Amino acid sequence: MSLKDQITEDMKTAMRAKDSERLGTIRLLLAALKQKEVDERIELDDAMVVAIVDKLVKQRKDSVAAFTQGGRTDLADKEAAEIKVLEVYLPQRMGADEIAAEVRAIVAELGEELGRKAGPGDMGKVMGAVKTRLAGKADMGQVSAAVKAALSGG
Repeated sequence: MSLKDQITEDMKTAMRAKDSERLGTIRLLLAALKQKEVDERIELDDAMVVAIVDKLVKQRKDSVAAFTQGGRTDLADKEAAEIKVLEVYLPQRMGADEIAAEVRAIVAELGEELGRKAGPGDMGKVMGAVKTRLAGKADMGQVSAAVKAALSGG
């Protein structure tokens, strides 16, 4: 069963259980998936679905930070609950040590391709390679910090 089919089944389960919070979040996710399919005239595969879920989680995290800073804990709690529902559809996240090791390997590979040691000027090239390899598996904020550390010799 594809991830998209799983999400649809979870929506039906939430409807039967009358779980309105979960149902609302899943409907938002399905709407985002449908929008992407219609806009680009494509059928989404699991990797694309994970990318969209990851984007929605990031948006929710940004909202939680903004609401918390603004003193709106009620709205921050709602966004946090949506994050919990969405994260079910993401693959197991990598830890900081795993991310750092993967980034070092990619930097070393890029250095071999360039014929020199990769430096801070190669951030774009490294991030491009890292995004394709770690998409959906790691928090891109942590990945970016690991890339900066690896390129600065850290």
